[in-house]
Amino acid sequence: MKNLSPLLLAPIVAVVLLLACTATNAAHRGDGSAYDGTWSVAIYTLRGDCSSVRVAAQIVGGRVYSTDQSYQANGAVGANGVIRVSVASGRLSASGSGRLSSNSGSGSWRSSGGECSGSWSASRRAGYY
Repeated sequence: MKNLSPLLLAPIVAVVLLLACTATNAAHRGDGSAYDGTWSVAIYTLRGDCSSVRVAAQIVGGRVYSTDQSYQANGAVGANGVIRVSVASGRLSASGSGRLSSNSGSGSWRSSGGECSGSWSASRRAGYY
């Protein structure tokens, strides 16, 4: 991550926190979580030269998945609302964690090499897709 581009890291961080994911059969089988649905997430950079961004995301069955083939993502929301997500794209990676409540959430994120870090906040959007 020596040649890390701050403009490239911001989208990766956005994906880290809550990723746009594919609806699976889990939600339809009743295996969904209390946090399933569409969320609006604001990512704030507090340290480093990375952009702050806002993304739309979904959680299905308590799992966070990426539909964007340029990222490999892994994450989940526990029954208590604790969320942990990691994402990698090539040599770039970051991780985020925090807690969701029924309609909002917040936490922190950090690039794997420590170049950038910050906080995030989320709010649930109306409806489930």
